[in-house]
This record gives sequence, structure tokens and C-alpha cells, in this order.
Amino acid sequence: MEVFNRIGRRKTAVARVYLSAGNGNITVNGKDYKEYFPTGTLQYVVNQAFAVTNTTNQFDVKANINGGGINGQAEALRLGIARALVEVDPEHKPALKAEGLMTRDPRMVERKKPGRPKARKRFQFSKR
Repeated sequence: MEVFNRIGRRKTAVARVYLSAGNGNITVNGKDYKEYFPTGTLQYVVNQAFAVTNTTNQFDVKANINGGGINGQAEALRLGIARALVEVDPEHKPALKAEGLMTRDPRMVERKKPGRPKARKRFQFSKR
């Protein structure tokens, strides 16, 4: 079977995902995903697309992730896996879309504006 290559993004994290037939090994930046994502919540997020489509332990995933924090990286990986599963079998798309796994989360950090301490916070106003 060929290798399916898709990309997933979240905040400033970018995950390049390579999906191939296998027995459920997930490798992230050369490490096992349980070592790379130590908490159970992040491991659940990574496996969510496989759970929705009932394809657990059917595919091997090799991913290169850079940028962002650990949570953004996990969600970027989830989007990349979901997109690759749709490329493997288009019948998975309605189930993944219903769970919200096919949508790229557009929320980003708002930029800091000049003359302010943060993006929206202002310095204390003094009338006199």
C-alpha cells in the first residue's frame, strides 16, 4: 500500500503526516507518540480520528511536527491524521466531519498593538 501524505495545522504548529498500512505505530519526530505526548488527554486527541472511524491499529503514522506548543501540536496531528484517513477512504469523511475533526481551528493569538502592554489590555487611565 502506498503512503498517504497530508498536513495539519493548529495555532502556529504544523504537522506533516505520513499514513501507511501497518499495526498502529505512531511516531512523532522520531519518538513514540506516548513519549512525545506524555499526558493521557493529548494521547486521546491524537487517537481520536482512528476511534471515530474504527480504524485503530490498522495504520502506521509517521509525523514531523514543528512550531507551537504541545497542545497545538497534538491537535495539528489529529487534523493531519483525519485528512489522511479521508484520502484513504472517502467514506470516513461524514463521521469525521460530524465530530468536528475535519475543520482547521482558525483561532490564533492576537498580535500586540503599539502603545499597549498586550493585545487588548490598556495602561491605567488617569484623568489628572
